[in-house]
Amino acid sequence: MLLANHLAIGYRTKHHEKKLYANLNFRLQTGTLTALIGPNGAGKSTLLRTLAGAQPMLAGSLCLNGKPLAKYRPAELSQIIGLVTTERIASGGLRVEEVVAMGRHPYTGFWGKLHAEDRRIIDRAMQQTGISGMQGCAIAALSDGERQKVMIAKALAQQCPLILLDEPTAFLDIASRTEIMCLLHDLAAAGRTILLSTHDLDQALQLSDRVWMLAPEQGLVCKTPEDAALDGDINRFFDSGSAFFDPTSGQFRQIVPNPRTLRIEAPEPLSFWIENAVRRYGMIRNIESDICITATDPQNIIYSESNKQQRFSSISDLADFLSRK
Repeated sequence: MLLANHLAIGYRTKHHEKKLYANLNFRLQTGTLTALIGPNGAGKSTLLRTLAGAQPMLAGSLCLNGKPLAKYRPAELSQIIGLVTTERIASGGLRVEEVVAMGRHPYTGFWGKLHAEDRRIIDRAMQQTGISGMQGCAIAALSDGERQKVMIAKALAQQCPLILLDEPTAFLDIASRTEIMCLLHDLAAAGRTILLSTHDLDQALQLSDRVWMLAPEQGLVCKTPEDAALDGDINRFFDSGSAFFDPTSGQFRQIVPNPRTLRIEAPEPLSFWIENAVRRYGMIRNIESDICITATDPQNIIYSESNKQQRFSSISDLADFLSRK
Protein backbone atom coordinates (compact mmCIF):
# COMPACT_ATOMS: atom_id res chain seq x y z
CA MET A 1 0.00 0.00 0.00
CA LEU A 2 2.96 2.29 0.72
CA LEU A 3 6.24 2.09 -1.14
CA ALA A 4 9.31 4.18 -0.32
CA ASN A 5 12.44 4.53 -2.46
CA HIS A 6 15.51 6.35 -1.15
CA LEU A 7 13.27 8.28 1.24
CA ALA A 8 14.90 10.96 3.40
CA ILE A 9 13.05 12.29 6.45
CA GLY A 10 13.74 15.10 8.88
CA TYR A 11 13.02 18.80 9.30
CA ARG A 12 13.43 21.74 6.99
CA THR A 13 13.25 25.41 7.91
CA LYS A 14 13.89 28.47 5.79
CA HIS A 15 17.62 28.42 6.48
CA HIS A 16 18.33 24.92 7.72
CA GLU A 17 17.69 21.25 6.98
CA LYS A 18 18.12 18.49 9.57
CA LYS A 19 18.12 15.06 7.95
CA LEU A 20 17.39 12.19 10.34
CA TYR A 21 17.50 9.36 7.80
CA ALA A 22 18.31 9.01 4.12
CA ASN A 23 17.90 6.23 1.55
CA LEU A 24 15.08 4.44 3.40
CA ASN A 25 13.57 1.71 1.22
CA PHE A 26 10.53 -0.21 2.42
CA ARG A 27 7.01 -1.34 1.58
CA LEU A 28 3.95 -1.46 3.81
CA GLN A 29 1.79 -4.39 2.81
CA THR A 30 -2.00 -4.17 2.60
CA GLY A 31 -3.94 -5.91 5.35
CA THR A 32 -1.07 -6.17 7.82
CA LEU A 33 -0.39 -4.94 11.34
CA THR A 34 3.11 -3.47 11.47
CA ALA A 35 4.80 -2.26 14.67
CA LEU A 36 7.43 0.48 14.44
CA ILE A 37 9.84 0.03 17.33
CA GLY A 38 13.07 1.69 18.38
CA PRO A 39 14.72 3.63 21.20
CA ASN A 40 13.48 7.03 22.39
CA GLY A 41 14.37 9.82 19.99
CA ALA A 42 14.89 7.44 17.06
CA GLY A 43 12.53 9.43 14.80
CA LYS A 44 9.50 7.15 14.84
CA SER A 45 7.01 10.02 15.08
CA THR A 46 8.80 11.88 12.28
CA LEU A 47 8.53 8.83 10.02
CA LEU A 48 4.81 8.41 10.79
CA ARG A 49 4.05 12.08 10.09
CA THR A 50 5.96 11.87 6.80
CA LEU A 51 4.03 8.78 5.70
CA ALA A 52 0.76 10.55 6.58
CA GLY A 53 1.67 13.56 4.44
CA ALA A 54 1.63 15.79 7.53
CA GLN A 55 5.36 16.49 7.22
CA PRO A 56 7.22 16.89 3.90
CA MET A 57 9.87 14.37 2.94
CA LEU A 58 13.34 15.74 2.24
CA ALA A 59 14.23 13.51 -0.70
CA GLY A 60 13.28 10.29 -2.47
CA SER A 61 9.84 9.04 -3.38
CA LEU A 62 6.83 7.81 -1.45
CA CYS A 63 3.91 6.20 -3.26
CA LEU A 64 0.47 5.37 -1.87
CA ASN A 65 -1.45 2.77 -3.88
CA GLY A 66 0.94 3.34 -6.78
CA LYS A 67 0.48 7.13 -6.84
CA PRO A 68 3.02 9.65 -5.49
CA LEU A 69 1.89 10.87 -2.10
CA ALA A 70 2.50 14.47 -3.12
CA LYS A 71 -0.06 14.13 -5.93
CA TYR A 72 -2.93 13.52 -3.51
CA ARG A 73 -5.17 16.41 -2.49
CA PRO A 74 -5.72 16.75 1.29
CA ALA A 75 -9.37 15.78 0.87
CA GLU A 76 -8.31 12.56 -0.87
CA LEU A 77 -5.74 11.69 1.78
CA SER A 78 -8.27 12.20 4.57
CA GLN A 79 -10.32 9.31 3.13
CA ILE A 80 -7.31 7.02 2.82
CA ILE A 81 -5.05 7.75 5.81
CA GLY A 82 -6.12 8.12 9.42
CA LEU A 83 -3.50 9.47 11.83
CA VAL A 84 -3.72 9.05 15.61
CA THR A 85 -1.07 10.95 17.58
CA THR A 86 -0.29 11.29 21.29
CA GLU A 87 -0.91 15.06 21.21
CA ARG A 88 -3.75 16.25 23.43
CA ILE A 89 -6.58 17.80 21.47
CA ALA A 90 -7.98 21.22 22.35
CA SER A 91 -11.37 19.73 23.22
CA GLY A 92 -13.07 22.63 24.93
CA GLY A 93 -16.49 21.36 25.98
CA LEU A 94 -16.76 18.66 23.30
CA ARG A 95 -18.35 15.36 24.20
CA VAL A 96 -16.99 11.93 23.26
CA GLU A 97 -19.57 11.32 20.54
CA GLU A 98 -18.86 14.71 18.96
CA VAL A 99 -15.13 14.00 18.72
CA VAL A 100 -15.69 10.54 17.22
CA ALA A 101 -18.14 12.11 14.75
CA MET A 102 -15.30 14.31 13.45
CA GLY A 103 -14.05 11.20 11.71
CA ARG A 104 -16.99 11.49 9.32
CA HIS A 105 -15.99 15.01 8.20
CA PRO A 106 -14.31 13.82 4.95
CA TYR A 107 -17.65 12.34 3.89
CA THR A 108 -20.25 14.83 5.12
CA GLY A 109 -19.37 17.86 2.99
CA PHE A 110 -19.18 21.52 3.94
CA TRP A 111 -22.15 21.53 6.34
CA GLY A 112 -21.11 18.36 8.16
CA LYS A 113 -24.64 16.92 8.31
CA LEU A 114 -24.69 13.39 9.71
CA HIS A 115 -27.06 10.83 8.20
CA ALA A 116 -28.28 7.52 9.57
CA GLU A 117 -25.35 5.61 8.03
CA ASP A 118 -22.86 8.05 9.58
CA ARG A 119 -24.49 7.53 12.99
CA ARG A 120 -24.24 3.77 12.57
CA ILE A 121 -20.53 4.01 11.74
CA ILE A 122 -19.90 6.29 14.73
CA ASP A 123 -21.75 3.95 17.09
CA ARG A 124 -19.80 0.98 15.74
CA ALA A 125 -16.45 2.76 16.24
CA MET A 126 -17.32 3.55 19.86
CA GLN A 127 -18.44 -0.01 20.44
CA GLN A 128 -15.21 -1.43 18.99
CA THR A 129 -13.08 0.69 21.32
CA GLY A 130 -15.22 0.09 24.40
CA ILE A 131 -16.41 3.68 24.92
CA SER A 132 -20.10 3.33 24.04
CA GLY A 133 -21.13 4.04 27.63
CA MET A 134 -19.36 7.40 27.74
CA GLN A 135 -20.60 9.04 24.53
CA GLY A 136 -22.07 11.96 26.47
CA CYS A 137 -18.99 12.54 28.65
CA ALA A 138 -16.87 15.65 28.20
CA ILE A 139 -13.45 14.93 26.70
CA ALA A 140 -11.82 17.14 29.34
CA ALA A 141 -13.13 14.83 32.07
CA LEU A 142 -11.57 11.67 30.64
CA SER A 143 -8.37 9.96 31.68
CA ASP A 144 -5.47 9.84 29.23
CA GLY A 145 -6.25 6.23 28.39
CA GLU A 146 -9.93 6.94 27.76
CA ARG A 147 -9.04 9.93 25.60
CA GLN A 148 -6.74 7.75 23.52
CA LYS A 149 -9.55 5.29 22.91
CA VAL A 150 -11.71 8.19 21.70
CA MET A 151 -9.06 9.19 19.16
CA ILE A 152 -8.78 5.62 17.90
CA ALA A 153 -12.57 5.50 17.57
CA LYS A 154 -12.42 8.73 15.55
CA ALA A 155 -9.94 7.08 13.17
CA LEU A 156 -12.21 4.06 12.84
CA ALA A 157 -15.17 6.31 12.06
CA GLN A 158 -13.03 7.87 9.33
CA GLN A 159 -13.06 4.44 7.60
CA CYS A 160 -9.58 4.85 6.15
CA PRO A 161 -7.95 1.74 4.67
CA LEU A 162 -4.65 2.89 6.23
CA ILE A 163 -4.37 3.90 9.90
CA LEU A 164 -1.14 5.27 11.39
CA LEU A 165 -0.91 5.44 15.18
CA ASP A 166 1.80 7.05 17.29
CA GLU A 167 2.10 5.05 20.54
CA PRO A 168 -1.64 4.34 20.84
CA THR A 169 -1.25 2.29 24.03
CA ALA A 170 1.17 4.62 25.83
CA PHE A 171 -1.30 5.71 28.54
CA LEU A 172 -3.28 2.50 28.90
CA ASP A 173 -3.23 -0.16 31.60
CA ILE A 174 -2.13 -3.69 30.69
CA ALA A 175 -5.66 -4.97 30.03
CA SER A 176 -6.53 -1.98 27.84
CA ARG A 177 -3.23 -2.26 25.94
CA THR A 178 -4.00 -5.85 25.09
CA GLU A 179 -7.57 -4.94 24.14
CA ILE A 180 -6.45 -2.18 21.75
CA MET A 181 -3.70 -4.29 20.18
CA CYS A 182 -6.13 -7.17 19.63
CA LEU A 183 -8.57 -4.71 18.05
CA LEU A 184 -5.89 -3.41 15.68
CA HIS A 185 -4.88 -6.98 14.86
CA ASP A 186 -8.49 -7.85 14.01
CA LEU A 187 -8.82 -4.72 11.85
CA ALA A 188 -5.74 -5.76 9.89
CA ALA A 189 -7.06 -9.30 9.51
CA ALA A 190 -10.26 -7.78 8.08
CA GLY A 191 -8.28 -5.85 5.43
CA ARG A 192 -7.18 -2.58 7.06
CA THR A 193 -3.50 -1.66 6.96
CA ILE A 194 -2.22 -0.64 10.38
CA LEU A 195 1.16 0.90 11.23
CA LEU A 196 1.79 1.90 14.84
CA SER A 197 4.80 3.02 16.82
CA THR A 198 5.08 1.43 20.24
CA HIS A 199 7.37 0.74 23.18
CA ASP A 200 5.24 -2.26 24.16
CA LEU A 201 7.59 -4.85 22.67
CA ASP A 202 5.80 -7.83 24.19
CA GLN A 203 2.51 -7.00 22.44
CA ALA A 204 4.29 -6.05 19.21
CA LEU A 205 6.08 -9.40 19.00
CA GLN A 206 2.90 -11.36 19.73
CA LEU A 207 0.39 -9.62 17.47
CA SER A 208 2.24 -7.83 14.66
CA ASP A 209 2.71 -9.29 11.20
CA ARG A 210 5.88 -7.22 10.76
CA VAL A 211 8.17 -5.12 12.93
CA TRP A 212 10.03 -2.10 11.61
CA MET A 213 13.09 -1.43 13.76
CA LEU A 214 14.42 2.13 13.60
CA ALA A 215 17.59 3.56 15.15
CA PRO A 216 20.10 6.23 14.04
CA GLU A 217 23.08 3.88 13.63
CA GLN A 218 21.25 0.88 12.21
CA GLY A 219 18.69 2.69 10.04
CA LEU A 220 15.44 0.87 9.28
CA VAL A 221 15.16 -2.92 9.24
CA CYS A 222 11.85 -4.65 8.43
CA LYS A 223 11.24 -8.28 9.42
CA THR A 224 8.72 -10.64 10.94
CA PRO A 225 8.80 -10.53 14.77
CA GLU A 226 10.17 -14.06 14.88
CA ASP A 227 13.09 -13.33 12.54
CA ALA A 228 13.88 -10.11 14.42
CA ALA A 229 14.05 -12.01 17.72
CA LEU A 230 16.06 -14.98 16.45
CA ASP A 231 18.49 -12.94 14.31
CA GLY A 232 19.58 -10.78 17.26
CA ASP A 233 18.25 -7.56 15.72
CA ILE A 234 16.28 -6.55 18.80
CA ASN A 235 19.42 -6.60 20.92
CA ARG A 236 21.26 -4.56 18.29
CA PHE A 237 18.53 -1.92 18.13
CA PHE A 238 18.08 -1.74 21.89
CA ASP A 239 21.72 -1.90 22.94
CA SER A 240 21.97 -1.61 26.73
CA GLY A 241 24.63 -2.26 29.30
CA SER A 242 22.13 -3.39 31.92
CA ALA A 243 19.60 -5.49 30.00
CA PHE A 244 19.36 -7.85 27.03
CA PHE A 245 16.57 -9.37 24.97
CA ASP A 246 16.11 -13.06 25.72
CA PRO A 247 14.68 -14.79 22.61
CA THR A 248 13.71 -17.81 24.71
CA SER A 249 11.23 -15.84 26.83
CA GLY A 250 10.58 -12.97 24.40
CA GLN A 251 11.40 -10.48 27.16
CA PHE A 252 14.17 -8.16 28.24
CA ARG A 253 16.16 -9.43 31.21
CA GLN A 254 18.68 -7.71 33.42
CA ILE A 255 22.33 -8.55 32.85
CA VAL A 256 23.67 -10.34 35.92
CA PRO A 257 27.32 -9.40 36.62
CA ASN A 258 29.55 -12.25 37.87
CA PRO A 259 26.62 -14.66 38.19
CA ARG A 260 26.47 -17.97 40.01
CA THR A 261 24.91 -20.82 38.05
CA LEU A 262 22.30 -23.43 38.92
CA ARG A 263 20.11 -26.06 37.32
CA ILE A 264 16.34 -25.88 37.49
CA GLU A 265 14.32 -29.07 37.18
CA ALA A 266 10.65 -28.20 37.24
CA PRO A 267 7.64 -28.18 34.89
CA GLU A 268 6.55 -25.01 33.09
CA PRO A 269 5.44 -22.40 34.00
CA LEU A 270 6.94 -23.09 37.45
CA SER A 271 10.44 -23.38 35.96
CA PHE A 272 10.12 -19.98 34.28
CA TRP A 273 9.08 -18.21 37.51
CA ILE A 274 11.76 -19.88 39.60
CA GLU A 275 14.31 -18.66 37.07
CA ASN A 276 12.73 -15.21 37.21
CA ALA A 277 13.23 -15.16 40.99
CA VAL A 278 16.80 -16.46 41.15
CA ARG A 279 18.09 -13.91 38.62
CA ARG A 280 17.30 -11.15 41.12
CA TYR A 281 19.86 -12.69 43.45
CA GLY A 282 22.71 -13.04 40.96
CA MET A 283 22.05 -16.57 39.69
CA ILE A 284 21.49 -17.75 36.11
CA ARG A 285 20.49 -21.07 34.63
CA ASN A 286 23.11 -23.60 33.49
CA ILE A 287 22.40 -27.31 33.00
CA GLU A 288 25.96 -28.23 34.08
CA SER A 289 25.85 -26.47 37.46
CA ASP A 290 26.35 -28.41 40.70
CA ILE A 291 23.63 -26.32 42.38
CA CYS A 292 20.12 -27.52 41.61
CA ILE A 293 16.54 -26.49 42.31
CA THR A 294 13.94 -29.19 41.82
CA ALA A 295 10.21 -28.67 42.17
CA THR A 296 7.01 -30.50 41.36
CA ASP A 297 4.70 -27.64 42.36
CA PRO A 298 5.04 -24.18 43.99
CA GLN A 299 4.61 -25.71 47.48
CA ASN A 300 7.37 -28.30 47.07
CA ILE A 301 10.72 -26.72 46.13
CA ILE A 302 14.09 -28.26 47.00
CA TYR A 303 17.40 -26.35 46.86
CA SER A 304 20.48 -28.63 46.66
CA GLU A 305 24.08 -27.47 47.09
CA SER A 306 27.19 -29.36 48.26
CA ASN A 307 25.15 -32.46 49.12
CA LYS A 308 22.88 -30.41 51.37
CA GLN A 309 19.20 -29.87 50.72
CA GLN A 310 16.71 -27.30 51.89
CA ARG A 311 12.99 -27.51 51.27
CA PHE A 312 10.68 -24.52 50.69
CA SER A 313 6.90 -24.29 50.53
CA SER A 314 6.82 -21.27 48.20
CA ILE A 315 8.94 -19.26 45.80
CA SER A 316 8.69 -16.43 48.33
CA ASP A 317 10.51 -18.55 50.94
CA LEU A 318 13.11 -19.54 48.35
CA ALA A 319 13.65 -15.89 47.44
CA ASP A 320 14.12 -14.94 51.13
CA PHE A 321 16.74 -17.69 51.46
CA LEU A 322 18.64 -16.58 48.34
CA SER A 323 18.57 -12.93 49.42
CA ARG A 324 20.55 -13.89 52.54
CA LYS A 325 23.22 -15.94 50.75
